[in-house]
Amino acid sequence: MAGGAATVNQYLAAGLIDELRTHVVPVTLGAGERLFDGVPPLRLELLAVRAASLVTHISYRVLN
Repeated sequence: MAGGAATVNQYLAAGLIDELRTHVVPVTLGAGERLFDGVPPLRLELLAVRAASLVTHISYRVLN
């Protein structure tokens, strides 16, 4: 599944995501939406981190 923060937050809150991949880029595009906003506390296991020149890719497993 792909989507913005609001979509991901809804799926996280419903417990429907097993693995989460984020891509962090140092760019400001306006106010935006916050990832994990309105989501109950989660246990995340870090799977991988890969840095490139302008982006960092981070993968987590969502634990129950």
